[in-house]
Amino acid sequence: MSEYQYYEFQAIDRPLDPEAKAALRAISTRAHITATGFVNSYEWGDLKADPRDMLKRHFDLFLYLANWGSRRFALKLPRRLVDLEALDRFQIDDEVADIKVAGAHLIIDIRREEVEAEDWDDGSGRLTALAPLRADLLAGDLRLFVLLWLIQVENGHARNETRMPSPGLGTLSGPLAALADFLAIDGDLLKAATQATAASPAEPSADEVEAFLRTLAEEEKILWLRRLYENADPHLGTALRRRCREALTGSGGTRGSGGLPTAGDLRAATKRIAAERRRAAADRAEEERQRREREQAEARTARLTAVTQRGEAAWREVEQQIELRNATGYDRAAALLADLAAIADQQGEGDSFARRLADIRGRHARKGRFIERLDALRG
Repeated sequence: MSEYQYYEFQAIDRPLDPEAKAALRAISTRAHITATGFVNSYEWGDLKADPRDMLKRHFDLFLYLANWGSRRFALKLPRRLVDLEALDRFQIDDEVADIKVAGAHLIIDIRREEVEAEDWDDGSGRLTALAPLRADLLAGDLRLFVLLWLIQVENGHARNETRMPSPGLGTLSGPLAALADFLAIDGDLLKAATQATAASPAEPSADEVEAFLRTLAEEEKILWLRRLYENADPHLGTALRRRCREALTGSGGTRGSGGLPTAGDLRAATKRIAAERRRAAADRAEEERQRREREQAEARTARLTAVTQRGEAAWREVEQQIELRNATGYDRAAALLADLAAIADQQGEGDSFARRLADIRGRHARKGRFIERLDALRG
């Protein structure tokens, strides 16, 4: 396959109506189109539309993968639910993500090129794993942008003295780990970042949330219940989650950055982790080599013991294998002679073995292929 491209879109806030489906079908007759999604792959040609325009018009999530190393993940968020000022502290380069307001929405378009995948990846299932990141962002979890900042550290675009933006990274959720994998963020750098920020605020527990909700003023409780009753806001649950998260972990989940590592700290830690990983891999390889050698030595000892117990029967088998006059017989005869030579050395009977081998060589001198094996054995 010379090229492969995979496109997937997902609608979350509202399903596709018949008019939208018809417009999408006009773009592709082969695509799999449902009430909430559009999926197509190409081994030649390309999508006959601008993915960003499709995202603006119909969808909330977009994923793209190409076998030459291009990766792209985009989210469309309601503008009113995003604190743009909170995003400024991440200082994300346009080369990593294009973050722009589009009418009533904010589009975050993440790109990475020249991703070297170890295994074939057709893209299926990727967007499903990443989809929860949208709700997490709307609920105030901004760690997705910390991952994007790590890409800048990896690319050398973050100065050594620049501190990791709050709230840090902490333990990765499943969707964040899926994004790190999709964007091929260096595993050693990722480990350094998670270890350095392990104490970052976690999601509040159910008990903490319940305790906080009990402290809400009666007027606010009524407001939340009325909005629930009216069922007019698809983001009500997300908004309440954000309200609880901000109250229990700090505004937007942020904290002072003084205790967070710098880009230089992370680069140094990455080098240490990489060295430790290589050292551990070398230790495992050495242990494996020694294990194989022990097994081979044990197998050889058992084999020589068995040949020793056979006595003259082993020499008779050498003759029988030679008389087969084929490659298999010659190989078996030579292997058995090698074992007999080792046994003779162990028992101090090298001269006796040499005489019997010379006799065999003389009697079978015209069997050139067999003599070649004897010469190799002697070498």
